[in-house]
Amino acid sequence: MIRKAIHVVCSIIEQDGKFLIAQRPKGKSLEFKWEFPGGKIDENETEKEALRREIKEELGIDIDIGERMTPSLYHYREFTVYLIPYRCRILSYNFIHQEHENIEWVDIDSVWVYDIAAADIPILEEYRSLLGGKI
Repeated sequence: MIRKAIHVVCSIIEQDGKFLIAQRPKGKSLEFKWEFPGGKIDENETEKEALRREIKEELGIDIDIGERMTPSLYHYREFTVYLIPYRCRILSYNFIHQEHENIEWVDIDSVWVYDIAAADIPILEEYRSLLGGKI
């Protein structure tokens, strides 16, 4: 059976040599997995509009959206996701936890100890190669 992929945007929010990851909440799909924050693209919404909206809703912050990276297509048992990453920087710092269990600032070397959602791993690998070891 061919499943239509859910289109999701995610943000690699960079600051001071680190980037933000968020832990999915209990009771949601992929509970307690770590991911880049973001969410589904609504109908008639651009990728960047969706990303700004999702980050504002989930974290209460504003971001500046930069480079679009290579999307990741991943087939989970329950659904298929087409994950579209953007490198971002933070514009406001008043975090609110609307959606996630936890958020963490990590560097590319320490992120691998977290239980990362499978769709995010190819994005992390591309990001590591883009960095050449530096943000």
